[in-house]
Parts: sequence; C-alpha cells; structure tokens
Amino acid sequence: MEKSRAGEAVRRYLQGYNCCQAVVCTYCDLLGVDEKTGFRMSEAFGFGVAGMQGMCGGVSAMQILAGLAGSDGNLEKPGTKRAVYGTGRAMAESFAAKNTSMLCRDLRGDGHGKLRSCPGCVLDGARIVEKTLFPGAFEPYEGDEH
Repeated sequence: MEKSRAGEAVRRYLQGYNCCQAVVCTYCDLLGVDEKTGFRMSEAFGFGVAGMQGMCGGVSAMQILAGLAGSDGNLEKPGTKRAVYGTGRAMAESFAAKNTSMLCRDLRGDGHGKLRSCPGCVLDGARIVEKTLFPGAFEPYEGDEH
C-alpha cells in the first residue's frame, strides 16, 4: 500500500498549480499520462472552469481522472461512457456531501461565508480519487485538513 498522495496534491496547489492541475498531476502517472500533459490538459479548469467560478477545479479533476481510468478509448464504438459517468457522478456526489456544494463561488464564499478553502477542495478531491479510482492502493491521508 502506497502512502497517500493527497498532501502532494495540496503541495502542488500551494506551488502555483490551479486546483484541477494539482489533483490531475498528482495521479496522472498512474493512468498513463505524463505530468506535463496532465498539467496542460487541466489548465483551463482552474478557478471554477476558466476563472468563471463554476464547477470546482478539484471536482473537474476527478472527472478527468475518472475518464482516464475508466474509458475504453474505443474511438469507433465507445462503450464505457455510462460507467465513467457513474464513477464521476459518485465522486462528485461524495464531494458535495462533504462540502454542500461543488461550485467554486459557493465554496470560496463569494457573497456569504466560505464553505471550504481551495487547498481543502484539492485535498478532498485527491482523497476521493484515491478511495474511488485506486481502492486499497493508498493508506488513509493523515495530515492537515486545510
């Protein structure tokens, strides 16, 4: 069993990666994608998708990783969409159950009290990725909850 990488995702965020990049780049090597490609493909998902404060970057990252983990890659006759949608939905629902929202503007507290910090959202996304996409592969995260 490998040590949790959730703290590494937060470290990347604090280094300047956006929320989505921090989570995607922490796990992309396990799904056959090099970090630079993961960084580039997730760049537009920061600050609630292209800075519009919509879907949290941590949640977007879970969706990207769900696709990398579950897609059959069959360009002629895709057969895994429903399964990947199910995995992505379950992860998003887990995030929303913990934080009451998946929207960046709500989480950051624009116009009302903050629900969760950005490093906290990265941490939550990473923990859900480990639990859902890599069951039994990682030790539970034991560190700062942000």
